[in-house]
Amino acid sequence: MAKTIVAPSTRANAGTSATWRDYYELTKPKVVLLLLLTALVGMCLATDSWVNGGTLFAGMAGIGMLASAAAVINHVVDHRIDGLMARTVNRPVVKGKVSVSHALMFSFALGVTGFGLLWFFVNALTAMLTLASLVGYAVVYTMFLKRATPQNIVIGGLAGAAPPLLGWTAVTNEIHAHALLLVLIIFTWTPPHFWALAIHREKDYARAKVPMLPVTHGIEFTKTSVLGYTILLVLVCLLPYLVGMSHLIYLLGSLALNAGFVMWACRLKYASKPDTAIKTFRYSILHLMLLFVVLLFDHYVPLSL
Repeated sequence: MAKTIVAPSTRANAGTSATWRDYYELTKPKVVLLLLLTALVGMCLATDSWVNGGTLFAGMAGIGMLASAAAVINHVVDHRIDGLMARTVNRPVVKGKVSVSHALMFSFALGVTGFGLLWFFVNALTAMLTLASLVGYAVVYTMFLKRATPQNIVIGGLAGAAPPLLGWTAVTNEIHAHALLLVLIIFTWTPPHFWALAIHREKDYARAKVPMLPVTHGIEFTKTSVLGYTILLVLVCLLPYLVGMSHLIYLLGSLALNAGFVMWACRLKYASKPDTAIKTFRYSILHLMLLFVVLLFDHYVPLSL
């Protein structure tokens, strides 16, 4: 039976007490954990030895807290839209479990603590870049781009692609071309990842009047865009090997993972079933996670041709 979507104002229950799980959900923990994995890989690839324990702890905690703060702001800004979409209708702010003011105070506490950890125990460059990423996601993307253009996820994806760079600068206190290459991989991965979900939830986005690509340009055009970006991702993922940043283990692993992504993108375009889009979306998450695990393994167990 289809879920009935009720406007947030009619479902909010201000008397409901929030639990720690509600605040935990506000931080989008699964998303943040994936971001932290890419930040960790950035840290490790920045040095030939092991990462200093203090830098590792403070860096990961600070980056994670600021990413979580941005996620909480996203919950607040989007709570009216979320109330119109089946995927997000049960979020804590939408249901009234956590008030807007309490959510913002929680976000502020996370942000200040995370920034302080990075500024005092890592370095100012990482602190400022991480803060810029928060502003990019929570303000530029969530408050403006998401509602302004179907290219929202392409432009706004840069903020979500920053964690490997943040991990790298945490260790080296400098911006390196190899770190920017890791950013480019996630930047290219983001559109096919998110557009697959947008295809699956096209009716939700249309109902909420969010100009996602399937809503403005149609599902078939979006499927073509997913395939095109996935092919571009294959080429971008070759660059770490071609510039000598990684070795044979990464090359073989990335080719295998990207072959799987291309297969799902082709299936979505040419042999789509009702669940193909969401399965493509789920594979994309596994793809990025395993790609960065392979990068990490390749770094510590290099194997050259």
